Amino acid sequence: MRFEIGSDDFLLDGAPHRIVSGALHYFRVHPGLWADRIHKARLMGLNTIETYVAWNAHETRPGSFTFDGGLDLGHFLDLVAAEGMHAIVRPGPYICAEWANGGLPSWLFAADDGAGAPVGVRRDEPQYLAAVSRYLDALAPILVPRQIDAGGPIVLVQVENEYGAYGSDATYLRKLLDMHRAIGLTVPFTSVDQPLGTMLEDGSLPELHRTGSFGSRVTERLARLRVAQPTGPLMCSEFWDGWFDSWGEHHHTTSAEESAAELDTLLAAGASVNVYMFHGGTNFGFTNGANDKGVYRPITTSYDYDAPLDEAGLPTAKFHAFRSVIARYEPVPDLPLELAAPAPAPEPAPAPASAPAPASPSGADGLEARGTPATIAHVHMGDDRLLAALLPELASWSAHDEVPTMDALGVSEGFMLYRTGIDVPDGAVLTVDEVRDRAQVFLDGRAVGVLEREDHDRAIVLPPVRDGVLDVLVEDQGRVDYGPRIGEAKGLIGPVRLDGVHVGRWSVTPVDLQPVVDAVPDRPAPAPASASVTATAMPIAGPAVVRGVLELDEARDLHLALDGFGKGVAWVNGFCLGRYWSRGPQHTLFVPSPVLRSGSNDVVVFEQHAAVGRDVEFRRIADLGHTEG
Repeated sequence: MRFEIGSDDFLLDGAPHRIVSGALHYFRVHPGLWADRIHKARLMGLNTIETYVAWNAHETRPGSFTFDGGLDLGHFLDLVAAEGMHAIVRPGPYICAEWANGGLPSWLFAADDGAGAPVGVRRDEPQYLAAVSRYLDALAPILVPRQIDAGGPIVLVQVENEYGAYGSDATYLRKLLDMHRAIGLTVPFTSVDQPLGTMLEDGSLPELHRTGSFGSRVTERLARLRVAQPTGPLMCSEFWDGWFDSWGEHHHTTSAEESAAELDTLLAAGASVNVYMFHGGTNFGFTNGANDKGVYRPITTSYDYDAPLDEAGLPTAKFHAFRSVIARYEPVPDLPLELAAPAPAPEPAPAPASAPAPASPSGADGLEARGTPATIAHVHMGDDRLLAALLPELASWSAHDEVPTMDALGVSEGFMLYRTGIDVPDGAVLTVDEVRDRAQVFLDGRAVGVLEREDHDRAIVLPPVRDGVLDVLVEDQGRVDYGPRIGEAKGLIGPVRLDGVHVGRWSVTPVDLQPVVDAVPDRPAPAPASASVTATAMPIAGPAVVRGVLELDEARDLHLALDGFGKGVAWVNGFCLGRYWSRGPQHTLFVPSPVLRSGSNDVVVFEQHAAVGRDVEFRRIADLGHTEG
């Protein structure tokens, strides 16, 4: 088959073809759920799946690539083909996507040009382009044989991403395009930019088919796109149907009716579309990005995006509204009864944490039935170990005269512990140049306070101490994914001073908790329900790792609620669900069914501060927090 760009339409074997696509990022969805999400995209009426490729997930160390498990892009594309759908691939190298570093590897920014100058990303710079070339070479065996002219699903490949909002280096774009061609890609190439100012012109080349990114004012945006590109099919390749959330803000939602009306206008104009997002998924682990436009804002673990398919893969009102619109213009499959059913009746309020755990439903039908309690199970987090007690088995200390960044030690995510001895009999003010991104300060093991990047904190008062031990636990809360602060190093940015006097002689270690999580002890018997009231009254004083056991009759998608906990990270059966934070907006973490099993499931929580009790809940519905209205 052939896919081409005609004077007015996309052409599939010479016949006009409209792309009706939806964004679905394989790296934000458990691979055991890929087929389900792709199938539901087809049921909404989509004929194409679009995905970014997250370079930094695949090449965590220079020259070392991973393309298996949850990063098996080839398998993901094969599932798209098996569903009878096409694919649009956006390998970047920069993707934004509210993903850590916009998809660019952190090690890339630690390199220099041989003369001490940092490598220049997203421009015509030799070392950067050499790294990009290596990355594209690694993608070639996956993408090239899966192009439509080779019998695969790929019909379009996007070069760079919204480059017009960043720069206008045509030489860079042309070299990037040539690299894509050199690895054997032959399908049409596209660019995407907002139809504002000169972005469409600055971010593209005559050899790239221009597409737009917008979610409203469709008629106006298409007219601007037509000015930038007088011929060829019109396409909105990022039709924004929702938005992402940041910690401390509200949960973003958009009107299903208004979004559907804009989609109707778009399709009525004859344009092609890629709905961003069809299914957002989750920023599992430490993969979330952040924004910094004067104030640092880390993005939440949930990437629900208020999309047609929610974080747990369930159709929303927007799914049905979009499907109705698409059906006016394109064939739409019949919808299975279970997806066409009306929304369940409102759930009763979750039982309080001190109440006995309700009996688990016997199966999936019981889980989804109306009137099923929102709380499926309580789990008592009984076994706890202080971080200080874990350090002997975790720490890999190194000595430094100045505080190093995490990046300088080859650490790309998570936590770093800085330690030094101090003697301040009258107390002192501790100051740093900058914290990236959040520092908990301890003196002789006792919490002193927190330095928050969001609040531009740089100083904290220390109490008097003689021959004391100062610990600073720094958390990377998410790498900036957009703008000039992409690629910045994490950790403490020195120098560090006490009352203006430079502090040297630091011992530093990364804090990787995965070995502790993976070392599952002999499973204790779950606390009996009658003991729940007494046991739950025991608080947790962090930083500490706590462990519990979830008993299930069968695996199912669930949501972990940590009411009463402060801030930290959670794992189930060794799989990192991501970060939680009491400041919200989200109050639950999505637990994919393939992570769970019938019988006993290991639950581990790293609580950085304190928890008022030890019970957590597994619920069947998400709580993503309050909305603006």
